[in-house]
Amino acid sequence: MNFNPEDLLKNISKFQSQAGDIQEKLKQVRATGAAGGDLVQIEMNGQMDVLSVKIDPIAVDPRDVQMLEDLILSSFIAASNNVKEKIKEELSGMGLPAGVPGLF
Repeated sequence: MNFNPEDLLKNISKFQSQAGDIQEKLKQVRATGAAGGDLVQIEMNGQMDVLSVKIDPIAVDPRDVQMLEDLILSSFIAASNNVKEKIKEELSGMGLPAGVPGLF
């Protein structure tokens, strides 16, 4: 088995380029999670940044703040799960295996 440092450097360069491409694609991935029949909606991107939160005024009841908190949490979890699914689809479309360790 021959070890060629030049080949290693070429491969590192290739992987760095692919990582940059993946980061750019992740910025473009968008997914929404909703709860309570769309009373609360959260949109996220593939970098797991929350882009928007929409709350229907009907969901705002000062006597039941706990319900609103639960709806927000459920929407966030749904958005997060939807983003992860879209990321898996994007990565498989780039020829990368869906089970890459550390990627959801």
